[in-house]
Amino acid sequence: MDFELPDDSDPQRAAVRQWLAVNPSPSGRQLAEAGYVAPHWPAPWGLDADPILQLLIDDELRAAGVRRPMNPIGIGWAGPTILHAGTAAQKERYLMPLLAGEELWCQLFSEPQAGSDLANLGTRAVRDGDEYVVNGQKIWTSLAQWARYGILIARTDPDVPKHQGVSYFICPMDLPGIEVRPIIEMTGAHTFNEVFFTDVRIPAENLVGMEHRGWELAKVTLGNERVSLSSGGALWGNGPGAEDLLALVRAHGGIGEAPMRQRLAQLHIESEVLRLIRLRTITARIKGQQPGAEASIRKAMADEHGQHIMELAKDLAGTSGMLSDAGPLGAPADLWAHGFLFAPALTVGGGTSVVQRNIIAERVLGLPHDVDVEQGMTWSGSRRSHATTRAGETAV
Repeated sequence: MDFELPDDSDPQRAAVRQWLAVNPSPSGRQLAEAGYVAPHWPAPWGLDADPILQLLIDDELRAAGVRRPMNPIGIGWAGPTILHAGTAAQKERYLMPLLAGEELWCQLFSEPQAGSDLANLGTRAVRDGDEYVVNGQKIWTSLAQWARYGILIARTDPDVPKHQGVSYFICPMDLPGIEVRPIIEMTGAHTFNEVFFTDVRIPAENLVGMEHRGWELAKVTLGNERVSLSSGGALWGNGPGAEDLLALVRAHGGIGEAPMRQRLAQLHIESEVLRLIRLRTITARIKGQQPGAEASIRKAMADEHGQHIMELAKDLAGTSGMLSDAGPLGAPADLWAHGFLFAPALTVGGGTSVVQRNIIAERVLGLPHDVDVEQGMTWSGSRRSHATTRAGETAV
């Protein structure tokens, strides 16, 4: 791939600029209907954009100061899964409001006893006429307190191997019997939640894909989750990045201490490697391929990279780095102080770094699957067709 973007004379770039001239402050709905929220999606939700056009659109929106709607789980995870396996009615109902940021989404996957091994999930969904009755508990559910809908996986057949008998649902978060309880973080913020289901009735038309085949769709979601979590800023797509920190250093006149300069150079190298891996991932997605092992590679690298950024920012702040109201090199403290406290979570959420390395070892390097300690055997062959990894991802 040629990583140099076309110049100002390119007709595709000119078309985006012309649209922005007519719509200088576009709403989320206008961006969605223009295909600029997820340009790689097929029409009418996107533009079937190739990698270059997608990056051109990103470039022009950034230059114009236009931000896409904030709906990370909806746009990054739920949308691609509905696009992949949803009915025509589901696509028509959910995708455009989702892209426009009009309906916020959350993810109802992890459970207290089913995080690293999501296939052990215990939440049940029992068919009762035209509805499924759901009972169980989910945890670490980001945005549940604000979400209009959630993507839910629940066990619909308990009498088959654990990777089978799981179904995938669109769950309205205002249904009777749903209780959301906050989990307060070390930062003092409230991002995560516990969600309890007590005789919650979900319409059967909200089933995505085939009954009992939801595990396959969960893997689609989780692959897109890892792409989303490893994109953008250092804090899972949010907050400052390496270039923001480097810009602060340049504005401050540089750093004279050699070890600190080396750490800054290493941050720049990591950032560039991650940018190039992102371009590879974008290319795969636009070709219609689901994210593969490169999503795990990039997430494992990006999480540690985010921690490196925040650790270095604290060190650049000197002794003031121990305070909550001081940022690096005199910068405002808000994002940096929050980022340093949040950064330890990066290598845990969305798939621990240890598990990501298992996926890489098995899928990329061809190493043997993990050993089932209880059985004293590897999870392979006819007795175990998959090795289970974090958050429902499987090493195939």
